Amino acid sequence: MIFSVQARVDTASKVDPSDGRSLWQDSRTRFLRNHAAIGSAVLLLLICLYALLAPVASGWSGEAIDWNVLGDVQSKGRPSMETGHLFGTDELGRDIFVRTAMGTRVSLMVGVFGALVAVIVGTFYGAVSGYIGGVTDSVMMRIVDILMSIPFMFVLILLLMVFGRSVILLFVGIGLVSWLDMARIVRGQTLSLKQAEFVEHAVVTGISPLMIIGRHIIPNLLGVVVVYATLLVPNMILYESFISFLGLGVQEPNTSLGALINSGASQMQYGTLWQIGFPLFFFISTLLGFFFVGDGLRDALDPRDDQ
Repeated sequence: MIFSVQARVDTASKVDPSDGRSLWQDSRTRFLRNHAAIGSAVLLLLICLYALLAPVASGWSGEAIDWNVLGDVQSKGRPSMETGHLFGTDELGRDIFVRTAMGTRVSLMVGVFGALVAVIVGTFYGAVSGYIGGVTDSVMMRIVDILMSIPFMFVLILLLMVFGRSVILLFVGIGLVSWLDMARIVRGQTLSLKQAEFVEHAVVTGISPLMIIGRHIIPNLLGVVVVYATLLVPNMILYESFISFLGLGVQEPNTSLGALINSGASQMQYGTLWQIGFPLFFFISTLLGFFFVGDGLRDALDPRDDQ
């Protein structure tokens, strides 16, 4: 009996290591346990370093033509350490190693900044709509429904044809037509948050609606916003690659992964598979990396996964 009581006391005195930890600390712990997400984050870091440092480390520039290779790209333009072209050259004798890094940099810029524009516009729009509610909410959501019925690619191609093709217009245009889903998600979360006690207390103290949205609603939506933004980046890269594949994306001498894949696909009949192989590898790796990181963040920030 004495030993039984002592055992209960010892068990009760043990403190669960998760006690007293914040939601963000628990989420970080769960994310670090996700090996696929951590591996994907490391992969994305390596891809970013390659996109930034490869043009500097290589002895070639993205526009330089190797005249020794130009006449016989099929044999002399193959990947080789002797010629200094690690990924080979394209049909114009330009270094694929450097051009793939340039294309990766542009695709990442379009993906990240396009997602950033979509998140900023969608978060503010959805938070305002959900918090104000009533007729304002109905009108704002009907606007979203109307915009969602318009073909996305048609709007983006129209913007590029009217205002000209540029990298800045590309990621701004993609972001401005991709915020609709974000607005609906944030609006749904705001409808539940505005019933919370801390929001009702802020209303009683006389804080303006915009201040409540900025200080209380949006900060409590950061988990959902971060997860969706991470999953939105690969979609932005896919959109940009598709547009570049059609020839409506970035113009020479700039390039993107979509433009490189398009160029490599047109040369496959000549057996120069390295022209499409290396850009396609970085394209797929980048997409999978963001998808796995986003999936890991979603699992880490979901309180239902607590053990």
